[in-house]
Amino acid sequence: MTTNKPTTFYWVIGVIALLWNGMGAMEYLRIELMTPEAIEALPELERSFYESVPVWATAAFAFAVWGGLVGSLFLLLKRKWAKPAFLISFAGILVQLSHNYLVGDAMEVYGPGGLVMPVMIVVIGAFLIWHTNQAITKGWLK
Repeated sequence: MTTNKPTTFYWVIGVIALLWNGMGAMEYLRIELMTPEAIEALPELERSFYESVPVWATAAFAFAVWGGLVGSLFLLLKRKWAKPAFLISFAGILVQLSHNYLVGDAMEVYGPGGLVMPVMIVVIGAFLIWHTNQAITKGWLK
């Protein structure tokens, strides 16, 4: 007899995705709720970088983290809505990182080592879309 139940690996990925995207949401809130005093205490390059972020890049950051968090919740609830949520998140990731590294001066602020986290974010975002597609194909999501 075959069952249409997700594997343990599916659930592990779902929990890790929720934790990962939860950390992204906390980082978003940390940055957006920074007091003027906290911004003033940053090193000059970092302060000017934060102060120069346009609204559209901040909105992309919001779509990236909240889309990822919602997608993770849908994944754990076994809902197909995880896919559009992860796609919105991934689009937000690409727009935000395009601003940070192509328009903004993130390389100057964080140096080459500052590329590690953005690369991880892109890889994990793409993996979550792939994983969700696999779950849909296997009939695990409703």
